[in-house]
Amino acid sequence: MARTPRGTEVLEKAKELLSRARTVDELRRAQAVVLPLEFGLSMGRTAAIIGVSKGWASQLRMQFIRAGGADTKRRRGGRRRENMSYDEERAFLAPFFEKATKGGILVVGEIKRELDNRLGRSTALASTYNLLHRHGWRKLAPDTRHPKADSEAQEAWKKNSPGSSRRSTRHGRGKDRSG
Repeated sequence: MARTPRGTEVLEKAKELLSRARTVDELRRAQAVVLPLEFGLSMGRTAAIIGVSKGWASQLRMQFIRAGGADTKRRRGGRRRENMSYDEERAFLAPFFEKATKGGILVVGEIKRELDNRLGRSTALASTYNLLHRHGWRKLAPDTRHPKADSEAQEAWKKNSPGSSRRSTRHGRGKDRSG
């Protein structure tokens, strides 16, 4: 004689889950509880109906019962390894964005240094770019000049530099092919 199935305390929750199940897993979990209790089916017959092995049907049933009929399937998604919450990130980036909107530039290296200081450890540069991307900053502009460049020396060099030689520009290859 087979054992009496357990789980009568979660039977109503299982029936409710049958009607609102959005995934196959949710449906199978509910069926693993309802079929033995409502229709007196064995675990072997229940497993055959829901399309899993007998052991797996038993596991699904026990997970549902142990959780008290609560949703035992963890939802994936979101940021599981975040350094700061979204609001903390926004507050962290606010001074940089304010400076950038007033005609300044957004220097990623500077933001990375501040981020490293705030977190107390070194982070990857890609983390800083991902942080900026999350907050809608996508403008990439090339540097107009090196920060340590001497513009006067560059202008003096342009004025005094020798012109290009006729030989190097004649055929675009640098060799004279006239003879």
